[in-house]
Amino acid sequence: MRGSAHLAFWRNISAMQHSYFSRRSFLTLSATLPFALRGFVSGRATSNSIPVGLELYSVRDEFKKDPEGTVRAVAQMGYQVVEFYAPYFDWSEPQAKQMRKLLDDLGIHCYSTHNNEDFFSIEKIEHARDLNLILGSKYLVLAWSDPKPDLDGWKALADQLNVVSDKLEPVHLKVGYHNHDAEWKTINEKRPMDVLAANTRSSVMLQLDVGTCLEAGANPVAWIRANPGRIRSIHCKDWSPQADQGYKVLFGEGVTDWKGIFAAAESVGGVEYYLIEQEGSRFSELETARRCLATYHATHV
Repeated sequence: MRGSAHLAFWRNISAMQHSYFSRRSFLTLSATLPFALRGFVSGRATSNSIPVGLELYSVRDEFKKDPEGTVRAVAQMGYQVVEFYAPYFDWSEPQAKQMRKLLDDLGIHCYSTHNNEDFFSIEKIEHARDLNLILGSKYLVLAWSDPKPDLDGWKALADQLNVVSDKLEPVHLKVGYHNHDAEWKTINEKRPMDVLAANTRSSVMLQLDVGTCLEAGANPVAWIRANPGRIRSIHCKDWSPQADQGYKVLFGEGVTDWKGIFAAAESVGGVEYYLIEQEGSRFSELETARRCLATYHATHV
């Protein structure tokens, strides 16, 4: 579905009920307030107040075998946040409640989920909404969108994000967009990522994937500074230009200026939490996650 027909389809989401501000969503909102407040001292985020989490795609094989055991292992390493990815959508509400109980018992949080584009469709948005409210999430992040052949396609995507954002606002959920490399490659001398930023509501989070930004030749620090308050979470994925390494390097082993990114994110970017993401490495998934977190703490001081 493309163009005006595609936009009309998304606008049909207006048929969703708006009376969902229930006790559950109130509790969800209440749970996020201390997190939002403690990250700021004199109006500025402080390094040691910003939670660090793991995008669970980093441990996808382990998560597939034992979701609860994997989340428990990640929490024991010292991660404060987890970001669930596409398989979470297959959960029933009781399964989501069981996972939320585990998160609460462990003292960790889920502030966002990664979603396939069809999860935002009229057939699936309500289930995604309900699961995110149960998990205590703040953001439904669109994890991927097929590259568009022209700027009009990217503008249509921005319109779609705005429509979904409006429909989720009554239950205090927000929309996010996660970049890959295509968003940084110019079309008619404009980058699609700039088009998305200019044509989405300020409430739409621009979740920065550092590795893919670097691979495409873009400057993540400049991007953060150009979009103040929009970069509320960052995927801390390193990258190396060496062909045999790429995304396989551990956090801190690539070419990323992490200190510059952290400084920009915390001074103007509006970052609320960081997420380690790893495509794979020379170590096992859990050992990779442990090593990346140790290096993060050594770097982010």
